[in-house]
Amino acid sequence: MNVAIRISLAALLALGLVACKKKTVRDEVEPPVQTTPPAAQTTPAGDDWSDPSALDRIPCLRQRVVYFDFDQANVRSEAQEILSCHARYLSNRSMARVTLEGHADERGSREYNLGLGERRGNAARDALTVAGASSGQLTVVSYGEERPTCTMSDESCWQQNRRVEIVYTVR
Repeated sequence: MNVAIRISLAALLALGLVACKKKTVRDEVEPPVQTTPPAAQTTPAGDDWSDPSALDRIPCLRQRVVYFDFDQANVRSEAQEILSCHARYLSNRSMARVTLEGHADERGSREYNLGLGERRGNAARDALTVAGASSGQLTVVSYGEERPTCTMSDESCWQQNRRVEIVYTVR
């Protein structure tokens, strides 16, 4: 019995050694020499819009909140610049994904504010797609008045709550 086990172990060891045998290296064929020059880089090295660090480095990409007028879902002119900036980043980085979170102030019914937040998110989405972002990169969510940034009941506070937040889910 011991002899059979020893022979089996020796056979397994021999198989293991054969499996670990160093493979011979084939002569490698050198790749053909590229005759066309590489494409010229269109952006300076420090201004790379396809790098995820651009979200923290480029000033317009650090702005991720756009504000709206009372009871309106029209994108303001100053917000257009912010959205165009994010659209440029999204068009340069196709794997990036964004959630547009629409918000409203406390005035109005809960249902109305949910609808208003959605219209604001959709307006931001439309501005991003017109500026070059893919609609597949964008998701719209409405929180209505449920997640205020300011809880006082005055105009300056309500102004802060009428917004769309640009949240990158994939950089």
